[in-house]
Amino acid sequence: MESEPGISSSRSSSKFAWVNLSRTLLLAYQSVGIVYGDLSTSPLYVYTSTFKGKREMHLNEETIFGAFSLIFWTLTLIPLLKYVFFVLSADDNGEGGTFALYSLLCRHAKFSLLPNQQAADEELTTYKYGHRSPLTGSSPLKRFLDKHKKLRTGLLVFVLIGAGMVIGDGVLTPAISVLSSVSGLQVAERKLHEGELMLIACVILVGLFALQHCGTHKVAFLFAPIVFIWLFSIFGIGLYNTIYWNPKIVRAFSPHYIVKYFQETGKDGWISLGGILLCTTGTEAMFADIGHFTAFSIKLVFACVIYPCLVVQYMGQAAFLSKNISSIEHSFYDSIPDSVYWPVFIIATLAAIVGSQAVITATFSIVKQCNALGCFPRVKVVHTSKHIYGQIYIPEINWILMILTLAVTIGFRDTTLIGNAYGLACISVMLITTCLMALVLTFVWQRGALAIPFLLFFGVIEGVYLSSAFIKVPQGGWVPIMLSLVIVLVMYVWHYGTRKKYNFDLHNKVSLKWILGLGPSLGIVRVPGIGLIYSELAVGVPAIFSHFVTNLPAFHKVLVFVCVKSVPVPYVSPEERFLIGRVCPRPYRMYRCIVRYGYKDIPKDDGEFEDLLIKSIAEFIQMEAVEPQFSGSDSSSIDGRMAVISTRSIQSNSSLIISEHDDLDIDEVTQSSRSLTLQSLRSVYEDESVQIRRRRVRFQLPQSPAMDQDVKEELLDLIEAKEVGVAYVMGHSYVKARRSSTFLKKLSIDIGYSFLRKNCRGPSVALNIPHISLIEVGMIYYV
Repeated sequence: MESEPGISSSRSSSKFAWVNLSRTLLLAYQSVGIVYGDLSTSPLYVYTSTFKGKREMHLNEETIFGAFSLIFWTLTLIPLLKYVFFVLSADDNGEGGTFALYSLLCRHAKFSLLPNQQAADEELTTYKYGHRSPLTGSSPLKRFLDKHKKLRTGLLVFVLIGAGMVIGDGVLTPAISVLSSVSGLQVAERKLHEGELMLIACVILVGLFALQHCGTHKVAFLFAPIVFIWLFSIFGIGLYNTIYWNPKIVRAFSPHYIVKYFQETGKDGWISLGGILLCTTGTEAMFADIGHFTAFSIKLVFACVIYPCLVVQYMGQAAFLSKNISSIEHSFYDSIPDSVYWPVFIIATLAAIVGSQAVITATFSIVKQCNALGCFPRVKVVHTSKHIYGQIYIPEINWILMILTLAVTIGFRDTTLIGNAYGLACISVMLITTCLMALVLTFVWQRGALAIPFLLFFGVIEGVYLSSAFIKVPQGGWVPIMLSLVIVLVMYVWHYGTRKKYNFDLHNKVSLKWILGLGPSLGIVRVPGIGLIYSELAVGVPAIFSHFVTNLPAFHKVLVFVCVKSVPVPYVSPEERFLIGRVCPRPYRMYRCIVRYGYKDIPKDDGEFEDLLIKSIAEFIQMEAVEPQFSGSDSSSIDGRMAVISTRSIQSNSSLIISEHDDLDIDEVTQSSRSLTLQSLRSVYEDESVQIRRRRVRFQLPQSPAMDQDVKEELLDLIEAKEVGVAYVMGHSYVKARRSSTFLKKLSIDIGYSFLRKNCRGPSVALNIPHISLIEVGMIYYV
């Protein structure tokens, strides 16, 4: 009997290990359909792009062996060595991509340009993620970066270029993948015209983008079997071709064949690197899509399945070409044995569609991160999975990508030209990731000695490939450059305008001395209810407050200044989301609430925000009365210290008694405290709403004789105000450049930023504020 606890513990641990293993295998299975579709379809066009044009005159057995050796070592050094062993370990709390690396640098090297950051943000659980050892003094590089502040802006622009190139990948990947796959019809059916081929490709592309609203989770289960069949197909075909056509190809694993390749091809061999690098396309999706899966599941699939299948396929295709040099134009389809041609063609077309999914998904992640860090206009973000938090869908971006992809497909009509553009975009992102990774090694991991060899080794390899890709700028390479420039311009103009608007708010905030001089009534009529005044300011009283009371001398009895802000972490736990403080002494009934979100968080329209806010303020009032650091005289409570109010502690030890009622019940109870007009308007609004009518919460004060009388009175005022209703006050701002501004600034603010603000989602929509309770205060910002 004494051994039973040990047996039980052993069983529970083994059960836990089995659950973890099964979850990892499930995520690994899903990741095949999302992450590796693009990388696994590269064999469709790599050899064709490598030997296109003048380079065909160098075609012989030796150069084909050399090309395969280059492909093998490129796959080994970049996706396997660099990404699997280094970059995938630099995730930011499970989130990947260039902005995840930038986020790590913002926290640990203080490179952040986000405006309303506070010391309290550094106490977040996820903030310290990434420190391997404590900081030991300031390095010369850190001192240099601190001295030259403009380098922070330069780093941001560098990251934005990387983000722009990833979005450019989202346009080019579907075009080249689908067009390459359907070109197999020309091999089998010579009668097909180019126009018919374009029509088939466009129909497939429209269907692909129309499927995105289903979400990554459903698409992954649909696509994963296709990619698995595709991988086993190309592995089998590669193995067959190697044995049947030229087993000597195994010698090309030696890098000696790379030297012979360049000796024979010379400058043309260097130019051909633009085709070779296409074997790595889709590698960046491994890192960008970590948030949809896990780093371990992605590493596991690449090392055990993707890498061996690709190596064997490229080896088999090279073996076939060494004996069939004239088949270079359609090398993949010509290498397929006739007996399995049509099944492989069908699965290749389906795999090409899947291949596009990886970069589309990565594009959604990058846009969401840019948006959260103040570098992209507000867009609608749909959370598509209850289990994997990073799986999202952005409708506006999806349809813009579709239009641009169709334009590229119809405009170029040639996989080689699209490949030139595609290769330039991919290698640019990889080089940017290498540079950021070197900074992460220095500042976050405290491995400065490793950073320089890492940068030199991978930077030189990718720099050589980039130089080859730049040669092809006139032959299609200009497309990603133009796309990236437009995207970076949009992002930088938005970031610049947002910062200027924030600085205006900061310099024009209302003086607390002026408010204190007005007294607790603020010199106006204090009407029943709660007023939530939204502002980007984390300290001080925003100018819209004085603007409002100047024009309409009445305000709510309870005022809460709400600041919803992003912090450079992937997510903020609900227990740490609310920072509550007091503005002015207790009789003023003025509070501050800072709501913090990470760049991975998605604010949900669950109707609980008002209730959580009231609970948090009530908890703060109670905490202030009993804890020394928050207590003090009224004069010392002028915009005093803020406290993190945990939602978990609220639920377990609340200052208020909470009861829930249906909408109809609560309306009957509060009929006396609301006007009939407001009741009728609210009922009409809710009847027309398509959302499910929510249960409403009522608060009551517990019977506690030990409660301080001032605290009790303040809590009663809070409950009474909540019963009357909550109004949301926001600034409806018009941002304009000053007359003395430069022409470039006027162009950026008056035309660029104003256009983006008018055509993106409004802040009230982004924050899920109910329209019926919204009050907008018009203001002109001269920045």
